[in-house]
Amino acid sequence: MSLGTIYQSIEILSKEKGIDPKVILDAVKDAMLVAARKHFRTTEDLIADFDEQSGAIQIFGVRHAVETVADPDKEISLEAAREVKPDAEIGSEIRFAKPTDALGRISAQTAKQVILQKVREAERENIYSEYSGRVGELVTCVIKRIEGQDLVADLGKTEARLPKKEQSKLESFSVGDRIRCVIKSVEKTGKNAGVIVSRAAPELVMRLFEQEVPEIYDNTVVIKGCAREAGERTKIAVSSRDRDVDSVGACVGMKGMRVQSIIRELRGEKIDIIEYNEDPVVFATHALSPAKISRVTILDAMEKHMEVIVDDTQLSLAIGKKGQNVRLAAKLLGWRIDIKSEEEKRQEVESQMAALVVPGAPVSVLADHGVPEEVVEKLMTAGVTTVERLGSMTPEQLDEIGIGADMVERIQLAVNGYYGQFEPPSGESEPESGGEAAAQASAPEGEPTPEGANELATNEQGSESESVRMENSEHSG
Repeated sequence: MSLGTIYQSIEILSKEKGIDPKVILDAVKDAMLVAARKHFRTTEDLIADFDEQSGAIQIFGVRHAVETVADPDKEISLEAAREVKPDAEIGSEIRFAKPTDALGRISAQTAKQVILQKVREAERENIYSEYSGRVGELVTCVIKRIEGQDLVADLGKTEARLPKKEQSKLESFSVGDRIRCVIKSVEKTGKNAGVIVSRAAPELVMRLFEQEVPEIYDNTVVIKGCAREAGERTKIAVSSRDRDVDSVGACVGMKGMRVQSIIRELRGEKIDIIEYNEDPVVFATHALSPAKISRVTILDAMEKHMEVIVDDTQLSLAIGKKGQNVRLAAKLLGWRIDIKSEEEKRQEVESQMAALVVPGAPVSVLADHGVPEEVVEKLMTAGVTTVERLGSMTPEQLDEIGIGADMVERIQLAVNGYYGQFEPPSGESEPESGGEAAAQASAPEGEPTPEGANELATNEQGSESESVRMENSEHSG
């Protein structure tokens, strides 16, 4: 190709690739300069200029006019400069044309490589500027070819890559298949530069619902969140802005027609449509469907941590296959969920209650309840090391160790005091026998006790019955 026809080729290339001709022209100029420096092997300054009339790119050597020449490759005397350019002054730029025909085949190859590189860079820039603002958008494309486990699809203006990790487990495609995807990302540089599309992203389900459900399209029903494990199950939370519109019913459609068309598009993937609620407790109850929840407790609102209790028969349903149900619910809520059965919770509470009284408490704790240190040491020397062991001993056994009757009484009080700290305060619940004992203790001297009162009541009743019998006998006589 002659240099005179380069500009025509540039115009054709710029129209095909949708690139500004100036970008390609600048790339050609740079390539020509690189080739010229290699060919002429000179240190003089070179510039490339485009001649619009001939459509050719010319190479010029540049020198500046000076009074005294120090570097002949870059400078020229004022007199010599005026021979080329009569109006030249000190500092004027004087150009000398270089023969471009002599650049040769290798130089042309160099120019070609630079041009192709610049064209690729310009293409990437155009693709990035066009598609970077369309991330999450639903697009229809055609499978163009298969590269390993990745698929390359035709988007029209460019190609898009569908990586293996962005494909659903239930799907397989062939060349020529028309598919719907969402734009996952747009990369400007790197090995995977270009548009990346996805069939596994939750945004795909959201865009399909927007297309299928008019209430979502007109913003009457709002999608609040979506959690998905592609090829298996999706949970989508919806909320209605109109009190008269049922958000879940609108998404399901009459006889399930709307959601069924989306399930067909996803090759049979299960979809749970959940009603959104601002209250995380209510929302968690909905999100863990189809399991029935007994109660939900928020453990830490700041850290977003909750505990869910379910009936023993509902535990496996709430957790789901390989933990899928609770995992998707946690992703949808944005909370950490601990799920337990009623039996597990009961055992946990029992173990916490049992931990209040530490079994095998050392006998040394009685020193805080009035038992002298030397008595504690004597007990430990005799092999009585725990409060429980001491509490089960009789006064006679303590006497054998060498503990007197007065100290035995103090030890009994200390043991009772130790166990008393784990009992509820008095007044909450009193045994019935205690009331009778209190009544006996509070009776003043000389007055009958409750037992005596009962005896008196019995005697009075007996005398009354006797008088009644006497009256009856008189009437009968």
